[in-house]
Amino acid sequence: MTSRAGDVAVLGAAAIGGLLFAPVFGFGALLLPIAAVVIAVYGAAELGRRFPGSVPWRPLVALAAGLLAVIETVSPATTVAGIPTGETLAVLADGAVHGWELTLRSTWPARHEPRLLAFVPLAVLLAAIPGIELLHRLRRPLLALVPGLLVLVLSQAYVAVTGFAAVVTGIGYAAIAGLLLLTTGQGTALPRLLKLIAPGVVLGVVGALALTVADPLARPAYSLKDQESVPVTEASVVSPLAEIAYRSRNPSPEVFHYTGDTPASRRWPLVVLDEFDGSNWLPGGGFRRMGAEVPPAAGIEVPAVRHQAVLDVTGSSGPWLPGQTSPASATGADVLVDEARGTLVAGQPSARSRYTLAWWEPEVARDALVGAGMNPRLTGGLGGLGTVPPAIDELADRLLPDLRPSFQTAVALERFLADGYRLATGDDLPTGHGWPQLRRFLIDDKRGTSEQFAAAYVVLARLKGIPARLVVGYRTPGEVRAGDAHVVRNGDIIAWPEVAVDKVGWVPLDPAGAAKQSGTAAASGVSAAVAEVRTQLPPVRKLENPRLPASESEEDGSTGAWNWQPTALSVLIGLGALLVSWSVGVPGLTAVRAWRRRRRDGPAAVIGAWAEARDRLRAHGVRVTTGMTVRDLAASASVFGEASTVDGLHSLARTVDAALWSGIAPNVAGEAWAAVRSVRKGLRRRPWRSRLRAAVDVRVLFPPRRV
Repeated sequence: MTSRAGDVAVLGAAAIGGLLFAPVFGFGALLLPIAAVVIAVYGAAELGRRFPGSVPWRPLVALAAGLLAVIETVSPATTVAGIPTGETLAVLADGAVHGWELTLRSTWPARHEPRLLAFVPLAVLLAAIPGIELLHRLRRPLLALVPGLLVLVLSQAYVAVTGFAAVVTGIGYAAIAGLLLLTTGQGTALPRLLKLIAPGVVLGVVGALALTVADPLARPAYSLKDQESVPVTEASVVSPLAEIAYRSRNPSPEVFHYTGDTPASRRWPLVVLDEFDGSNWLPGGGFRRMGAEVPPAAGIEVPAVRHQAVLDVTGSSGPWLPGQTSPASATGADVLVDEARGTLVAGQPSARSRYTLAWWEPEVARDALVGAGMNPRLTGGLGGLGTVPPAIDELADRLLPDLRPSFQTAVALERFLADGYRLATGDDLPTGHGWPQLRRFLIDDKRGTSEQFAAAYVVLARLKGIPARLVVGYRTPGEVRAGDAHVVRNGDIIAWPEVAVDKVGWVPLDPAGAAKQSGTAAASGVSAAVAEVRTQLPPVRKLENPRLPASESEEDGSTGAWNWQPTALSVLIGLGALLVSWSVGVPGLTAVRAWRRRRRDGPAAVIGAWAEARDRLRAHGVRVTTGMTVRDLAASASVFGEASTVDGLHSLARTVDAALWSGIAPNVAGEAWAAVRSVRKGLRRRPWRSRLRAAVDVRVLFPPRRV
């Protein structure tokens, strides 16, 4: 009869795999459903222990109790007085079939919706039931951990644990395996097992800690999420950039109105355009359903303040919804988000959309922006430009000579366009944003709408090494309805550039001066800091490159000084990998060779037993040559003083004689391998250092030397 501690070990392995989904749903949301499933399956195992006649029904009892536990903890709102209904079963089936995919198509942590959350406790349930059955029906208890390990593998395909958390998880599973061996009567094998795997465990822990301190590749772990996004139809990717001229000529229709703690200088982005082929500006990336909460966008390392507003969209074209650069949450409507760009779209086509939007606003002072550098690692900042016209390329070469990319040079480029070019007004508005229109704007007419100003800024900035992108949206309106609702109309549409600033993220600029055409309140937040930098910026001839940190000095960059630390770390990791491969590979290869030798038939199996005994003794330092007989080997092995080893070799000698010289070819393979076990039994009494050296001795993988 299997002990209760063994049941706990198996269920614990399955539960750990489920709890590793915590980055996806949050630990609190998973703890109760997984605990309920574990208790239900344990109860079924205990029922079989109390009433042996119910053992054949144990899997069905565990399945029914586990499903009820999932229902009562994940979707209790669909039950009637705790009794499942048709809606309950539909939600459970939807979660089991589609929940894993819907979760990948949401931002994390995902909302605690039953159809998303249900697949995790269901996976734990489907691992716990076969785990318990394998434990109770087989004599190899470690096989009972395999279903739980499959849940672990599934969780790592969503989000991989790294560093210290990975080490703790590995140690936890090792402890569970040890507990299982001890509680199933196989504790005598545990010391030998620990001695064999201890070197690999130690090296694995050291390697994990080294990678935690410094990742030479600096790349995130693979996740299935990278391959999944919500499909958006072709009609959904029409750019609002082409509508600027039309909406400017028809300024009166309302687009949306909003209320909330919104700064008066706020702009409302519709779409980010960071891909340019010379003719069209296109959005990139993929969309996911908005989860419970999105953290501040990539690149924001300064403190961020959370703002919130309620938006009622009445006249927006296409699926694009007004949003913010770093959205935190959107509730009240089916909203999709591009996490890398902050773009929002409607999940379902609708004439109206009402939702509550929360977002993160970086807090930064003017002094921090003045000396700030650029962040070229943010997505889309240095995208392609197609074939640049020579005249524009020459213009970019003349701008900001000898100045490295920085926020000051970005503002200086904004001032170049603001001072040297005119914002077009009236009915005769230029349109287009490809290279022909930009050449006309920059070289010939020097007159355009915010569309040409923003597009021209982005291409010039990228030519100067400044990461920039183009954004289309709406400026803050001057009109306020009764009830403090701000009304945004067609005439408020504008385009503007954003630059990627180190530690601040994407910062909007306004080369056309279009963002301040409506609204009279003073700027706040990032806009206020940018306004201060703009007013205090010296002329271009007096601009100086910001001082670089000592570790990034120009001399270091120009001489290409060798940085030994990554190389040393790579060498250490390589040596660790080699040692782990050696400590695991040699025992593995010898085990496979012994298995193949045992599978032979007739005299070949006896010869295989003789070769196995010979190689075992070679690993322990016994001198072996090709001309030795089994009895010669027994004489050499007598120096160990182990009677079972010598007796086993004498028994093996008799079976070899019978198999090769009797003339009747008796079936003595079983006796031969029993003799090998006797030899190995004697060798196990040797000191543990000798046994460890023998386990990893690579010489035994090759034939003995000839003399």
